[in-house]
Amino acid sequence: MTQSASQTMPRLFAARESEQCLRPQGSAWARLLLRLAGWRLDFDGLPGKQGVILVYPHTSNWDFVVGILAKWALGLQLRFWAKDSLFKLPLFGAWVRWLGGVAVRRDSPQGLVRDTVRDMQAAQARGEMFWLAMAPEGTRALAQGWRSGAYQVALQAQVPAGLAYLDYSSKTICLRQFLMLSGDPLVDLALMAETFSASHGYKPALASPIRMKS
Repeated sequence: MTQSASQTMPRLFAARESEQCLRPQGSAWARLLLRLAGWRLDFDGLPGKQGVILVYPHTSNWDFVVGILAKWALGLQLRFWAKDSLFKLPLFGAWVRWLGGVAVRRDSPQGLVRDTVRDMQAAQARGEMFWLAMAPEGTRALAQGWRSGAYQVALQAQVPAGLAYLDYSSKTICLRQFLMLSGDPLVDLALMAETFSASHGYKPALASPIRMKS
C-alpha cells in the first residue's frame, strides 16, 4: 500500500538511493559552454520519472539562461510554468513551448495545480517522464516568501521534490538532494533550507525567505 503524503516522514535523500535512479545523457556542447563560462555541474541523477524541481534563489534573468544550459547539459526533460502572455508572441511563444513551458493563467492558480497533478499522474501511468521545474519565489524581486503551487503539485502527486540551486559565488549548478514532502510546510521548508543555505544568488539581497507566503 502506498504511504500517503501526510504519513510520510520527510527526509533528504540522494537519487542513487532510489531503485529507479535515472542518469540521462545530456548535450556535450551545452556542457562545454557552461565549462567555458566557469560553471560546474553537481548532479547524480533523478530518483524516478516524475517529480518537481524547486530552484532557489531566483534573483536575476541570468538564472534562466544558466538554467536552460544546465537542462540541456544534463539531458533533463523539464516543464515549467510561464506567463500565458509569453505564448501569444509570434515565434517566441512556440520557442517557450518547445523548451517545456506551460502557460499559466494568473486568475486560476488552483486549476493549474490540479491539471498539472492530473497530467503527472497520467504520465506515471504510461511510464513517461514528467518533471516540473519551478522557482517557488515566483519573481526575481524580493518577496515575502514562496508561492505554494509547485509544493502542492509534489505533495498531491506524491512525487519527490528536487532541490536545485545556482550558486554564483562558486559557479556551481547543484541538484543532489530530494525530499518526499510531509504536508507540513514548516517541517518541509526547514529541511529545504539546510540544502539551500549553500546557495548564493546573482543578487543575494533579493533572495526571498524560505517560507510560504501568508
